[in-house]
Amino acid sequence: MRTIDVIGTAIDNSFRSKLRTTLTVIAIFIGAFTLTITNGLGTGINNYINNTVAAIGAQDVLTVTKVATDATTTGPKKYNPDLVAASGGGRPGTTVQALTPSDITTITNLTGVKSVQPTLSISPGYIQNGSGTKYTVTAIGAVPGITLQLASGSQLSSTSSQSQVVLAKSYVRALGLSSNSAAIGATVKIGVTDAARNSSTIDATVVGISEASLGAIADAATTNSALTQKLFDAQTVGLTGAAKDRFSQASVRFAGSASEAEVTKLKERLTKAGYSGQTVADQIGTFKTVIDVIVLVLNAFAVIALLAASFGIVNTLLMSVQERTREIGLMKAMGMSGSKVFGLFSFEAVFIGFLGSAIGAAVAILVGSGVSAALSGSVFSDLPGLTLIAFSPASIALIIIIVMAIAFVAGTLPAAKAARQDPIESLRYE
Repeated sequence: MRTIDVIGTAIDNSFRSKLRTTLTVIAIFIGAFTLTITNGLGTGINNYINNTVAAIGAQDVLTVTKVATDATTTGPKKYNPDLVAASGGGRPGTTVQALTPSDITTITNLTGVKSVQPTLSISPGYIQNGSGTKYTVTAIGAVPGITLQLASGSQLSSTSSQSQVVLAKSYVRALGLSSNSAAIGATVKIGVTDAARNSSTIDATVVGISEASLGAIADAATTNSALTQKLFDAQTVGLTGAAKDRFSQASVRFAGSASEAEVTKLKERLTKAGYSGQTVADQIGTFKTVIDVIVLVLNAFAVIALLAASFGIVNTLLMSVQERTREIGLMKAMGMSGSKVFGLFSFEAVFIGFLGSAIGAAVAILVGSGVSAALSGSVFSDLPGLTLIAFSPASIALIIIIVMAIAFVAGTLPAAKAARQDPIESLRYE
């Protein structure tokens, strides 16, 4: 009997006892369905986190701050004129040791550092479209390599001399702009007050409208390097030297091809020099770990269901072997080898595993996609771009292969029993 004939016979034999096979397939279906949903949940959340991370900073950038001399001191700390307000949306009142031009030079000279860009703290008073209503605004200077989640328009240019801004979606209607697309190319005024309380405005071109996201600050405007510098210069008029050149942090760019070990060594060099460096992955690492652990626990329940289903496969095939004892004896008496008999029952187990896993995965995709779409339009409507349950073709294929492998292992016992049967004794079986 050819291999193709063995496979065809195995598939036909799977449906000899329809009820028994159906019950076994249902057991596998439950495990495969659960495994597909939990993997889709992990994929969806991690995809959203990765997109959010891109809006916070690039993968090849370290956020560097200076370690305060009393960093380990608890309770009230002595007044330090070198402390500045922390950037990046920390807790209100959080301060850090200020970075100075000499610190920037020190960091630049460290091995592994490609470039250093100090973070300029900008605090505009308002934003206005033409002579319309003025609105307060939080301005954030774009981090090198940032990729914002946009509803319309394009990313900021870090090399352009044009003053560019990406506005939060909430400002479109407020500024009297008819739509997201209509806002692109509009010129807005950003009001700034300097150290002497003198006011001035700087014109900026709207190049994009940003979506709300997990990592975004509500009602914010993100500025490119040129606009950030102009706003900083305008608000520091009258300040010179140390009063002006004080930075809460700096963005340190390293080689994109740097390995994890090389990045770790760069962090160690920063630490020895008195600084602290964190990548975006470090900042959200704990959160991702928690999500991965939750998904892993949910997957464990799915695997338990599959292991329970594997006993159903063993039972189904053992009963099949017993019922077809004489048939097995006849096949062996006609020259069918023990390996072909083993393959016949193994293929039957694999087919049952494939049937249950394929149906389970297909139903999981339909249900997961429907639930995800419903939640995106209701509970998670404030988080555009979030697909709670997302499916990867590679993951689906892997799940089906894993289930088929479990089915194969479960089928080896009855398959081996069938292969070992003596043809004479089998033909005598009643």
